Amino acid sequence: MNNAIKLTVNGTQIVVEEGLTILKACRQNNIEIPTLCYIEGLRPDGSCRMCFVEIEGRRSLEAACSALVKEGMKIHTHSEKACEARREVLHYILSTHESDCFNCKKLGQCKLHEYCEEYGVEITKYAGENIKYEIDSSNPFFEFDRNKCILCRRCVRVCNQLQCVGAIGLSGRGFPTHVTPASEKEIEDSACVSCGNCVSNCPTGALVPKRSLSAVNSEKILTVCPYCGVGCALYLMVKNGSIIGVEPAQGGANQGMLCVKGKFGYKFVNHPERLKSPLIKKDGIFTEATWEEAFTLVTTKIIETKQKYGSDSIMGLTSAKCTNEENYIFQKMMRAVIGTNNVDHCARL
Repeated sequence: MNNAIKLTVNGTQIVVEEGLTILKACRQNNIEIPTLCYIEGLRPDGSCRMCFVEIEGRRSLEAACSALVKEGMKIHTHSEKACEARREVLHYILSTHESDCFNCKKLGQCKLHEYCEEYGVEITKYAGENIKYEIDSSNPFFEFDRNKCILCRRCVRVCNQLQCVGAIGLSGRGFPTHVTPASEKEIEDSACVSCGNCVSNCPTGALVPKRSLSAVNSEKILTVCPYCGVGCALYLMVKNGSIIGVEPAQGGANQGMLCVKGKFGYKFVNHPERLKSPLIKKDGIFTEATWEEAFTLVTTKIIETKQKYGSDSIMGLTSAKCTNEENYIFQKMMRAVIGTNNVDHCARL
C-alpha cells in the first residue's frame, strides 16, 4: 500500500492509504457509519450530517464523508456525542417528514426508518412547516411523493452528475425548498428518460416504483441484466418465489447504474403467458417439446436447406439480449460452419 498511514478507530488500529476520507477508510475495514446523502463515486455532498464522528483533540464533530484521514488520528464513530448529533439530525428531518411509515411502499428499505429505529427516534421533538404536495404519478414507471422527501439531493445528483440528464433540481429556499423538474413541470413533461436511478438512490419513500410490493422478508440475488450485451450487474428482489423489484449493483460495466429496461423491465419473468419450454408446430399447432427435440429439428432443417438451396439460402439473426461473446460465437458459426455471411443483429433494426 502506497503512502500507508495508521489511525485508530473505536480503539482498534487500522492501516489505510493516505488521502482517503474517514468514511471510505472505515468502510474498507467493515466499520459502518450511517449516511443519507453519500453516493459512491461522487464528491461528498455533506448535506445530511448523519456521518458525524468524533475525533480526539478536535472540539467539533467532523463529517466522515469529507474529512480526510491523518496519521495517528483517533476516531470514535459511535461515541455518545456523535450518536446524539445523529439523533438531532433525525429529529430535524422528521419535523417536516410525513409520518405514516406503515403505509409507505419503501417500508423495509427506507434508510430513514432504519436509522430512526437504530437511534431510538420515534417522534420528533421539533415542529417544522409541513407543506402538502400533490403526488406526481405522471411517469409510467415510478411516482414521486415530495411529502416523503428529506432533501438529501441524491436523486438530483445522480440525475445531473451520473446520468447526465438534468431532469430534476432544487427549487425554493428554507422550508418550501423541494425537488422538481424545470418550471415546476411533472416528471413526464421533463427531460426524464425513466432510467430509475433516482428511484434506486432515494433513501426514503419519496421515489418508488409503481405497483411495488413491500420488500420486508425479501431476498437480494446478484445477477446480470438480460436485456443487452453490456453486462450490467443488478440485484433481483425476490419474495415468495417472485421478483418484486430490481436494484442496481456495483458492477464493472454499470457502476451502480441501470437503464429503464434493467430497472423496470422484469415483470415478464412472472407473466403467466411466458414460454417455459420450446414449442414445435405439429399439424399446424404449436406443442411443447424438449430442448433436445428443438435442437434436433433446427439442425436437421439447416442441413436440409443447405444441401438443397446452398449456404446463402440461410440467414442468422442474433439478439442484443445475448452477451458480446455469444454474439461472436453465433456469427462465427454462421460464417465458418454454415458458410454464409448472411448474419445480422437486432440492434440495427
